[in-house]
Amino acid sequence: VRIEEFINYFDYSYPVQHEKPFTLSYEMAPSPLEQDRYLLKLGIKARDAKVSEKPWNLVFLVDVSGSMNMPNKLPLVKQALSLLAGKMRPQDRVAIVTYAGNAGVVLDSTQGSDRERIINAVQSLGAGGSTNGAGGIMAAYDIAQRTLIPGGVNRVVLATDGDFNVGITNFDELMRMIEEKRRSGITLTTLGFGDGNIQEATMEQLANRGNGNYFYIDSFKEARKVLETDLAGTMEVVAKDVKLQIDFNPEQVSQYRLIGYENRKLRNEDFHNDQIDAGEIGSGHTVTAIYEVVLAGSRLSIEDGTTSRYQKPAPTPAMERAKELGSEMAFLKIRYKDPEAASSQLLEFPIERKDVRTQASETSDDFRFAAAVSYFGHILRESQFRGAYSVDQILSLAEAARGADANGYRREFIELMRNFSALRR
Repeated sequence: VRIEEFINYFDYSYPVQHEKPFTLSYEMAPSPLEQDRYLLKLGIKARDAKVSEKPWNLVFLVDVSGSMNMPNKLPLVKQALSLLAGKMRPQDRVAIVTYAGNAGVVLDSTQGSDRERIINAVQSLGAGGSTNGAGGIMAAYDIAQRTLIPGGVNRVVLATDGDFNVGITNFDELMRMIEEKRRSGITLTTLGFGDGNIQEATMEQLANRGNGNYFYIDSFKEARKVLETDLAGTMEVVAKDVKLQIDFNPEQVSQYRLIGYENRKLRNEDFHNDQIDAGEIGSGHTVTAIYEVVLAGSRLSIEDGTTSRYQKPAPTPAMERAKELGSEMAFLKIRYKDPEAASSQLLEFPIERKDVRTQASETSDDFRFAAAVSYFGHILRESQFRGAYSVDQILSLAEAARGADANGYRREFIELMRNFSALRR
């Protein structure tokens, strides 16, 4: 359970804009179910690109091994690929490679307008055999390299349950190959299907090294969300090697904790190092992060021993500087590179104390719903940071904050919690 992915599954109301590389939206208020703690919700959104004619060169690498012979695996892959075929344009190209024992080319690179040929190739897929994941990956990259579109989107899309058991058995070697291909301009996105034996952590690591995205698909509804919205939305890269760093003012904040993102943290010194790889951001893509915060001088700060009731530490230049900036709660920095650039640029955003709310009821539905998602994630993880709240309390919070829910995803989350609560009784 990765809480940050729970939170980022849902859409939040961030402004649409076409000029700035990134915009920041933030809210800070008492945690709805833990009044002594505050939550800082950050929403970072990349600019929305105008309609792009940048062509796609996609190679789908489809696992057709025996483990994929289940209704929620290969049949769902075929439905998903058919959905994406409907979004292909004449300037786009798509190829399909399969792997099961040996890699095979089912569809060589084909113009996007030839949908009948693409759909026929998709429908011809059948499962059976062992899994030669590495062999398939090399074959897919060979096609992507041969049909490379300079200035276009060149991407391998791997659809599998992640059950790699034949081929390159050295995981580090596989990662090095994906990184090498990434440098040549070919990225990797992974789509995970099914349950039970899915190697989910492997799928995420492969996508991270390939400067792509990882998505999990378990239903046709989810296939529509990923293939028609999420994946298409990440095709147009507007920034690469994007890094975020936040500095809390010790005059205002005595403790803070980033919720989730455990496997995406960088060392402080890596923030300024342009040689350190980080993620790509697509047009209109949003990242939502929540920090749990203890305010300096608060009851909780005193009880935790981080603030003395009677003694003040001797002032230092850093503390004097913090006092001068007393109107700021924190300071967010975003470092990024333009898609074709080798050096990074820096954006800075102050988080002002005047914007802090004193009651959770003063916040948006988005803030309170995201808090509910975070609470539930902590319960699922059996986290040491879980509060004293109950599932029923989280349910009430989520239901009251559901807000606009055009696609029903928030309602589905609430039903998931209800099922969880019923199973625990």
